[in-house]
Amino acid sequence: MSPSYTLRNKKVWVAGDRGLVGSAIVRRLKSEDCEIVTAPREQVDLRRPDQVEKWMRDVRPQAVFLAAARVGGIHANSTRPGEFIYDNLAIQTTVVEACRKVDVEKMLLLGSTCIYPRLAPQPMPEDSLLTGPLEPTNEWYAVAKIAGIKLGQAYRRQYGCDYISAMPTNLYGIGDNFDRLQSHVVPALILKAHEAKLARASHIEVWGTGNVRRELLYVDDAADGMVFLMKNYSDEGIVNIGTGEDVPIRDLVSAVCETVGYQGTPRFDASRPDGTPRKLVDVSRINALGWTAKTSLKDGLALTYRWFLENVASEKRRVA
Repeated sequence: MSPSYTLRNKKVWVAGDRGLVGSAIVRRLKSEDCEIVTAPREQVDLRRPDQVEKWMRDVRPQAVFLAAARVGGIHANSTRPGEFIYDNLAIQTTVVEACRKVDVEKMLLLGSTCIYPRLAPQPMPEDSLLTGPLEPTNEWYAVAKIAGIKLGQAYRRQYGCDYISAMPTNLYGIGDNFDRLQSHVVPALILKAHEAKLARASHIEVWGTGNVRRELLYVDDAADGMVFLMKNYSDEGIVNIGTGEDVPIRDLVSAVCETVGYQGTPRFDASRPDGTPRKLVDVSRINALGWTAKTSLKDGLALTYRWFLENVASEKRRVA
């Protein structure tokens, strides 16, 4: 199959358009001269084959970004493992099969770098998949995502479907989930620092030792990378999307506090789980194709905090 694919004048379905990644893909696609379609959550349960297939036959999308997923941080993964593995398996299986049945031209399945072994070589190359045990704190989600990757590869082999898979690193940005118990590291830290600033608290509690390292990618960069792959890549191999740089959580906490304007002291609770020791992806494959991330951590945090103030914090004030 040719890696060159145009989105111009195509009908493009973004599955999961209300989520962090899906909404960013929608923003990015607005410059592609395509028709963006979305499946209303109230009408289409992506776990239900009958509903998905009927909607797709009615709408007939030509390209699909499968960004819909059950997602969350360490607490959500560890307390709701059944939901995480069932919902993600069901969504992927249902959408992939429906795409085959209605002859979708091309689909990108969105994965996650949590698919890689807990002690994968750093930076993590794509071929480290399935070479070792997973990180226990998110294995339910990871197993489902690995199954989705293999599903896409199997359909490519057996049916000739042009399905590709992208693995973005840890994402953050506008539209993020700032729920206290279900958010990922950046929104959780922004919320803590913001509330501590308002309360004039002397310190904030942070889970873990602060020593683990994380690579962080601004979500609009991730969306740009996915659109790039949809247009320029067609192969069975998965592709990482990241910055190629990581930071210790301690430094991330300091950067968030500076962005928020909080001047208190972080206290690290070593009795809480750290998660994977390090998560840095090898981005040489996507870089070689001609794509690199553009947004610095400092700029990304500033954009995210501004969105938080305008959309989340202001909403909380109205409710109060």
